[in-house]
Amino acid sequence: MAGEKKGLQLLDFWVSPFGQRCRIALAEKGLPYEYLEQDLMGNKSELLLRANPVHKKIPVLLHDGRPVCESLIILHYLDEAFPDKPALLPSDPYARAQARFWADYVDKKVYDCGSRLWRLKGEPQAQARKEMLEILRTLEGELGDKKFFGGEAFGFVDVAFVPLTAWFLSYERFGEFSVEEVCPRLAAWAKRCGERESVAKSLHPPEKVYEFIGVLKKAYGIE
Repeated sequence: MAGEKKGLQLLDFWVSPFGQRCRIALAEKGLPYEYLEQDLMGNKSELLLRANPVHKKIPVLLHDGRPVCESLIILHYLDEAFPDKPALLPSDPYARAQARFWADYVDKKVYDCGSRLWRLKGEPQAQARKEMLEILRTLEGELGDKKFFGGEAFGFVDVAFVPLTAWFLSYERFGEFSVEEVCPRLAAWAKRCGERESVAKSLHPPEKVYEFIGVLKKAYGIE
């Protein structure tokens, strides 16, 4: 795909928390890009299929026509490809390793468990609720009394996790719990992050996310 349009393009889907990570990172770095909304509910575009032939999913960052796939890899790439811009990862090797660990934890745990909350019923849903509460408490334990996951600076783990806060309302409704009651420090962190311009412009209201889950449930035949 080399030799195609110069600059940065983001193949994305409006409500995707994984795409929103990339939008927040690009905003934090002040990098201009072209947003290319993809139709994931119908026919996937030829551009997406060519850019990500392995997984055939968003987000994909095109840099001078060359594709970079997977949201956390895109965040790493932006740090390395634009070293003159504010870094998401800390400079200390140990701190970097810790940031990667917790971003990976978010990646593997939160969205998958949340999906089971709205897809399942009965005992499987109750198990998903139990797991979600454990996940959120674990993340709150890591956050502790810090302003952000990396300390005073908004960084890699915050960017990885904050898009999923727009899904909290849905998780609460399907799981019948309150994030603010169970994890008040995590709820306060989410509010702090939401006040950042990069986050506010990238996320959609929680009610819109809840409506989208309703669309997904109908599409999957879930009552």
